[in-house]
Amino acid sequence: MSEAHSPYQVSLRSAHPDNEKNFDLFLSAIVSGIDAEGINFHEKTELSSMSAIKAHFGLKTKVTIGTKLLVVLNIPKTIILENHLKLHISGDVIVARADTDLGSKALISIYLDNTYKIHSIKN
Repeated sequence: MSEAHSPYQVSLRSAHPDNEKNFDLFLSAIVSGIDAEGINFHEKTELSSMSAIKAHFGLKTKVTIGTKLLVVLNIPKTIILENHLKLHISGDVIVARADTDLGSKALISIYLDNTYKIHSIKN
């Protein structure tokens, strides 16, 4: 998680043109899948935003459109959440493009599958 963001700062915005509601969530994540060369990878990154159907994050590893990725989000314990959670989501890459704001990382967007898993991590 970068110093400029806090997982507690969540904003809602409408993502034009389909009126999809996006949440700016700055949560640490582990992304895994198969890279553009056909090799399995695991990379630590940070989620930048998420909606009911899409997730967006930066990735150094090169991936191709259509690649299935697994994203494990670390959701910290809060006043409301008694335990730290790990949210497992997955989806297919729909955008993979260079982004100067992300430095050496590419902006990756995935179209989420309809399934997810939540694991509670007890302290």
